[in-house]
Amino acid sequence: MNIHILAVGDVVGDAGVDFLSRHLPALRKLHDIHFTVVCGENAACNGLLPAQADAIFAAGADVITMGNHTWDKQQIVKYMDENPYIIRPANYTRRAPGRGWGVFDGPRGLRIRVVNLIGRTAMDSNFDNPFTRVDEVLKREEAGLTLVDFHAEATSEKGAMAWHLDGRAQALWGTHTHVPTADCQILPQGLGFVTDLGMTGPSRSVIGIRPDQAVNRFLGGLPRRFQPAEGPCKLDAVLFCIDAQSKRCVSVQRVDIA
Repeated sequence: MNIHILAVGDVVGDAGVDFLSRHLPALRKLHDIHFTVVCGENAACNGLLPAQADAIFAAGADVITMGNHTWDKQQIVKYMDENPYIIRPANYTRRAPGRGWGVFDGPRGLRIRVVNLIGRTAMDSNFDNPFTRVDEVLKREEAGLTLVDFHAEATSEKGAMAWHLDGRAQALWGTHTHVPTADCQILPQGLGFVTDLGMTGPSRSVIGIRPDQAVNRFLGGLPRRFQPAEGPCKLDAVLFCIDAQSKRCVSVQRVDIA
């Protein structure tokens, strides 16, 4: 049986949540999706609020992953402790609230492990090593398939992680940069990989935020609270087709909506 996994790029702002809510159900039906993972850490621009998480789940997400803005909205902390279907990077300090991975029910009794990791290159060296941390996670509870959301800045770190997990996971995608990449591929031992999913939110923007705010920052202007851009939106996503018997990814393709 082939399992269709949909990974959706970082949702940005209320406009991104609304666009996801309007388009994800049809996208799931069109591609006969069995399991959907959505990165939600930018739904409040910086961070995620419980009401936004509820809306993302209602749209069709099975699991929500987070990233470097996990703790920007403290209202989400209790929600994360109570809801096992929202996970934050596993290589945050072990004292951090929430969970860094989970094993969830898939079709026909298949157990699907989802791991969230965060990179350290050009990010924050205070995180634990994501390579050694994921090795520890994979020794835990057994699962039929393993999916990894690697929230990282450096393309080299994402690529290295893919090769590190080839043969031990079935799909790995990058998040964080909000820029979709065109390098969908399958590694020799069957891991499907793409460097970055992109984002779901305002398309006439600089990675989701108002262009004037980005320009102001690079001109050395005073810091401002980032605000999502207005105007049309897009949804960036990648579809992984995985053979559940051989535990190999058989196709990786972009399924973006503009």
